[in-house]
Amino acid sequence: MLQLRPNCECCDTNLAPADEAYICSFECTFCPVCTNKMAGICPNCGGELVRRPVRPANKLQANPASAVRTFKAGCVTKTTN
Repeated sequence: MLQLRPNCECCDTNLAPADEAYICSFECTFCPVCTNKMAGICPNCGGELVRRPVRPANKLQANPASAVRTFKAGCVTKTTN
């Protein structure tokens, strides 16, 4: 079962279970902005980043998302406008 990690590993943006997020086969997790900056390639393993599926809300109570945060400062730099 997918962990549904709570944040982007690069910029530490919060990612709720229903938010758009991208994962590799090892479940490294990234926000759309960082995924775009990385051209859809995981900086950890070199694998393809694909859209993380959304767990139906009625299944989250029995199968909650992970609360463990993974953050690797300096992965990419998020720009603000």
